Amino acid sequence: MKKVILSLFILGLMFQGYSQKIKTEELSEVVIAATNYKYLSATGLENASIPIALLEQKVASYDLKDSDVYNDEYDSYVVSFYIPEGKILAAYNKDGNIIRTVEKFENIKLPKAVYSKILEQYPNWIIVKDVYLVNYHDQGGIHKKYKLTLENGDKRIKVKCDPEGNFL
Repeated sequence: MKKVILSLFILGLMFQGYSQKIKTEELSEVVIAATNYKYLSATGLENASIPIALLEQKVASYDLKDSDVYNDEYDSYVVSFYIPEGKILAAYNKDGNIIRTVEKFENIKLPKAVYSKILEQYPNWIIVKDVYLVNYHDQGGIHKKYKLTLENGDKRIKVKCDPEGNFL
């Protein structure tokens, strides 16, 4: 009985030894192209809050040619992207490159520069509401601004500023 168990054990080890042969195959070359790199570099993802950065990356990596709406006959396409914090309306050309975007986000984390300028200029005021607006155009660049509603007791004021904290 011991010989049978020992021989089955050795036989099992031999089958595993033969199954470990590794085949090597050459893979085809993979080319990665960032088609919407201008949009990503213009939006400045390193300074954006996490939900905004994730949605902007999704807009930049959207593959128009694989979508259901793609048809060779049209020159441009408009696609909407939504998250609870905001939305992006993006226009693509027929090659899948971003032509322009209109972005609106509400009640997001403000950049340090904006927050510190507000505290400096309006020391006893509280930020009640903030809206972050971005307009991108591939030819005209990018325009960003914050619309803030400040409150101090029963007083309310609205303030506009750029991402560096400069009041508009």
